[in-house]
Amino acid sequence: MDKTSAPAPDAWEELVTSALLGTARRTPAGVEAGPEAPRALLDAAAVETVRRRAGLRPARAAQRPQPAPQDPRPALPAAAARRLSMLLADRPGTGGGRRGTAPDLMELLPQWLATANARGYAAPPQLLPALLDAARGRTDLRPAALAFAGSRATWLARLNPDWRFALRATPGGGTALPSAQDTEGVRLLWEEGLFAERVALLAAIRARQPAAARELLMTTWATERAEDRLMFLDSLRTGLGPDDEAFLEQALADRSRNVRATAAELLSALPGSALAARMAVRAGACVALDHTRDTPTILVEAPHECDSGMERDGVVAKAPSGRGERSWWFGQLVEAAPLEVWSGRLGGRTPEEIVALPVADDWRDELHAAWCRAAVRQRDAEWSRALLGTPAAPEAGGPGAVSLAERAKLLTTLGSAERAEWVAGFIATHGLSEAFQLLGVCGVPWAAPLGRAVVDALNIARDAGSYPWSFSGVMGLAERCLDPAEAGRLEGLMAVPDETENTSPGAGGYWAEAFQRLVTTLRLRAAMAEELEVA
Repeated sequence: MDKTSAPAPDAWEELVTSALLGTARRTPAGVEAGPEAPRALLDAAAVETVRRRAGLRPARAAQRPQPAPQDPRPALPAAAARRLSMLLADRPGTGGGRRGTAPDLMELLPQWLATANARGYAAPPQLLPALLDAARGRTDLRPAALAFAGSRATWLARLNPDWRFALRATPGGGTALPSAQDTEGVRLLWEEGLFAERVALLAAIRARQPAAARELLMTTWATERAEDRLMFLDSLRTGLGPDDEAFLEQALADRSRNVRATAAELLSALPGSALAARMAVRAGACVALDHTRDTPTILVEAPHECDSGMERDGVVAKAPSGRGERSWWFGQLVEAAPLEVWSGRLGGRTPEEIVALPVADDWRDELHAAWCRAAVRQRDAEWSRALLGTPAAPEAGGPGAVSLAERAKLLTTLGSAERAEWVAGFIATHGLSEAFQLLGVCGVPWAAPLGRAVVDALNIARDAGSYPWSFSGVMGLAERCLDPAEAGRLEGLMAVPDETENTSPGAGGYWAEAFQRLVTTLRLRAAMAEELEVA
């Protein structure tokens, strides 16, 4: 039989029909009726199956992919390449129990990638598949991993569906964007490109020419889908300025509630905007200073309704479950009002003096929480300091912040050195049990005062015989964030401490193991940095 010829189209259908009806009622051609007919039918079906498979025509060969693009960046030093291979080969342990003294290599990979990207090295081609596999499993790795992999990541992603995230994460899916001077190319891509390409184009132009990006968006704004308008509007956060106000004011009348809310949020971040002025009037009408008491006291009269003007300006009328409507509306008004209005409203006082004022009728927490959100949104360091208070304050919640999460957000408005110094003071007063969230917003490596405060607090907990498991989160942060130069100070803590009657059974061995792992990790981080310094 000629294997390239097409099989008879009716043979298989005949066999299937006979099998369905039964050989007692029907037998296909070449099969004799009788007791052996079922067996003969199955044999014929087997022969036909082989014939059908053998008779397939060869498919046309697929076009060979284009060669991967060249990476012009300098090659990674050999020692650093070997280190990267080790980091990518490490897999988190699946079992419980003690971790031992070996460093957690996968937790060091983000730091390694950040340093390699800062040095401008190219990824070794042979390690790209392992790097993409690691980024596939950990979304936090993707930005740094894709930056390190470069354009070859998108080339590989087009050949392996497991790595499609690289196409989604790369602006335009790796498509080259036209320059801002190429007005015709910009127009064509904006009007005819894929959504991801358009988002990437708008973001790229916004980063260089904010006004040009806004004008480009306005050309098609009225015809965009609501979900697309939301994404495009979000790109205006970059380079946000007074020139954007007129466009954002128009967006307050958008059909989409989410678009209106985003426009209102952006406008409230512009203290000089008309929306900020309207919110200042509304919020100011709710807050007054009572001078008739022994101590001047803030009085709050929350709004009794959420009118259409408030809704247009981004106030959400429906309160969350368990939350009173009036307090919900009041909090949104204060959050959106420029913080600078409160000094004039409350007797010319400074933020620190305002935060120290008593608030009547249990409105203090609601008012201070709204001020916290406003300070974070408006990036106001002076108000943040006032709401944070001194790190040695008796209450860990502070004078204005009502939770550690809010204090962590306030800290992000301060400079790196000031932030580290504040957290160090907090740890010296309150210990480590409440400091985990605060440590997470500090710069890496930790500044010397903060590193000393963490090590001292861990040493105190060790000497007290506490179980180290309650400090495992902080210890893990220390492995990644403590300055490697601190390794020498920690050597004395690697021995098993003497146990007293108040010591938890076995705690000393666990502490020694934890400090050994910390020192080993710090030394490994120092070696990694040296390997990446080699020219």
